[in-house]
Amino acid sequence: MKTTIITTAGALALAISTGFAAPAHAGDAPDFVQNTYPEHSVEEAWQNIQSIIVSPDTALDGKTKELIALAVSAQIPCDYCVYSHTRGAEAHGATDAEMREALATGALIRKWSTLLNGSQYDMDAFRQEIDAMYDGD
Repeated sequence: MKTTIITTAGALALAISTGFAAPAHAGDAPDFVQNTYPEHSVEEAWQNIQSIIVSPDTALDGKTKELIALAVSAQIPCDYCVYSHTRGAEAHGATDAEMREALATGALIRKWSTLLNGSQYDMDAFRQEIDAMYDGD
């Protein structure tokens, strides 16, 4: 079930981010949305995605959002989302180098999250070390 929801969001992000006109009603949503999301929730899901992806009043630009989405998609992993957000990133002008860096960043974060969580490293010690790095101590 989680994969279906994430996949739908990723594919919607592609359709919206690449310049397709956003449908005004859920009934106008692409078939993959209508055929994968619970019928009673399609309109609400579509509006939520539009408010984050399409709205010009968001704090992040489209390319940044697509690069984040691509990095997360690769870590889920979801082939649908990787395809969708690769196309979305390209549509927003992301270069191959930017996409590789986003993917490498996602992989690095997952690696260290695995090591820290698996080792059950002391959270207080970790916070002190991070604070010292950023505070210049």
